[in-house]
Amino acid sequence: MKKFLALLVTACLAFSAFACSAKKAEDDNGLIKVGIINNDPNESGYRTANDKSMKEMFTEENGYDASFAYSLKNDEQIAYAQQFIQDEVDYLLISAAGTSGWDTVLKDAKDAGIQVILFDRTIDADDSLYVASIVSDMAKEGDTAVSWLADQGLDEYNVIHIQGVMGSAAQIGRSGALDKKVADNANWNLVTQQTAEWNADNAQQIVQSVIDSGESFNVIYAENDDMAKGAVAALDAANISHGIGGDVIVMGFDCNSWALAELLAGNWNYDGQCNPFQASYIDAIIKDLEAGKEITEKVVILEEKGFSADSITQADVDQYGI
Repeated sequence: MKKFLALLVTACLAFSAFACSAKKAEDDNGLIKVGIINNDPNESGYRTANDKSMKEMFTEENGYDASFAYSLKNDEQIAYAQQFIQDEVDYLLISAAGTSGWDTVLKDAKDAGIQVILFDRTIDADDSLYVASIVSDMAKEGDTAVSWLADQGLDEYNVIHIQGVMGSAAQIGRSGALDKKVADNANWNLVTQQTAEWNADNAQQIVQSVIDSGESFNVIYAENDDMAKGAVAALDAANISHGIGGDVIVMGFDCNSWALAELLAGNWNYDGQCNPFQASYIDAIIKDLEAGKEITEKVVILEEKGFSADSITQADVDQYGI
């Protein structure tokens, strides 16, 4: 009887070991497990293109087991990151809604042996907490746009400044350049400076409010194309001319195809490029890390342009429109 029980125990242990092995084989399917935290894909045309690019890259066919989480709020994104850490992802990819507050969760990821890669936006954290950052230079985007505006040689700049989500890298960079120019030049004035949180309807309301107040303005500096579109809707409703030869200079960012078409038609004046295609860079970094290669370029700054209505071509629209 004892011999039978011993055999039975041995068989049970063997079966248990087999079951555990089978489960591990199922979990360890050779795919690289990534948790991707992004902003809401409906936020803007830029974000839609960015999310589409990420989803096309991080597929099983390309060797990935990818999970996606979305929010425009920093605290919600950080909660998603904590969940991905508990899920034991191999890589955590983050496009942060805000620049601050990430230190603790990134330290948790590092302690868990999870590699963090930032994309699209920078954060305020020690660079030892992430392996690489593939981002736009938002401050340069702002500087390029404001330099273009200064070159227009207006006697006075009365600017409606429509900001994106406050605290985001894009808002900080694009606002910073204009704020400095206004502070340094007496003939640059902010008629109003408000956030529309990347939303066209909110931007339209901001511009309509200024129009209703009777205060004069000759520049709209909108921190993305959707908000510029909303601003123009308010101008059109009030029969205020804009674009080349118009009473109001219209500026946007992101280079949506439809926005560049507005430049080509002379209805807008300027659009700053923000490159949404970071996925291939991230894929290359992950594959290098998986192969045991050292990452020599920790920060990759994407090349970006600014386009003016008086020089843009159809070829530019075709090549750079998203």
